[in-house]
Amino acid sequence: MLHIGCHLSSAKGFEAMGKEALKIGADTFQFFTRNPRGGAAKALDTEDASRLQALLETNSFAPLVAHAPYTLNPCAASEDLRQFAQQTMADDLARLEHLPGNYYNFHPGSHVKQGAEAGIARIAEVLDRVLWPECQTTVLLETMAGKGTEVGRSFEELRAIIDQVELGDRLGVCLDTCHVYDAGYDIVNDLDGVLEQFDRVLGIGRLRAIHLNDSKNPFGSHKDRHETIGNGTIGLEAMERIINHPQLKHLPFCLETPNDLAGYGREITLLRQLWRP
Repeated sequence: MLHIGCHLSSAKGFEAMGKEALKIGADTFQFFTRNPRGGAAKALDTEDASRLQALLETNSFAPLVAHAPYTLNPCAASEDLRQFAQQTMADDLARLEHLPGNYYNFHPGSHVKQGAEAGIARIAEVLDRVLWPECQTTVLLETMAGKGTEVGRSFEELRAIIDQVELGDRLGVCLDTCHVYDAGYDIVNDLDGVLEQFDRVLGIGRLRAIHLNDSKNPFGSHKDRHETIGNGTIGLEAMERIINHPQLKHLPFCLETPNDLAGYGREITLLRQLWRP
């Protein structure tokens, strides 16, 4: 079975997201842990979390992806910004203990002229401070398009972060199709080659989730602008190969395309029709 969903609003709570996912034929979904542009998080409703957990189990959902706010920059030059990232991530992971066994995805950040090596060390330092051995959530580093001074534009940069984290076994990777294509990994014409490179550098077992997005930009553009499925430069045929690839087809796929809920439902229906057991 294809495990697919989309990004959903958490405004109405945990259980409401689960019910919304079911309405559009999803068996996984992604949500922001708090305001994506700020640090505010509403009070945790543990009973609501328990109701979602029951819904997930009853309907055999794949793991969910909780997404950290975009504003976090754990490799910022400013100590205050790094501290903010650390406090936010620590709080998010504590909250996610009420939804065990899922994923927490974050953008590694931008080194802002410090250099990638310094940025990587700072990210690892923050991860060392927020992870603990009994943590029930796997933290995912997201592959990035390489805009500006983004860290995570290559598999090697993600590997360097993981290698410097003491509890590296608590880390995985979320591969964003738009980001890697924009970063210069040719998933359209050489998907096998890209996955071989991923396996050689990171180990395919580190790959835990896919952000399934088409791209508005040409290959290697380092732009990061998502497009609806089949209407971008990656295209529907490549998307079909991705969801059916034997090394990927079991993973949770989360759509982050420019869509409303009905549009996500149509994309989920289309992709389920293209998936082969």
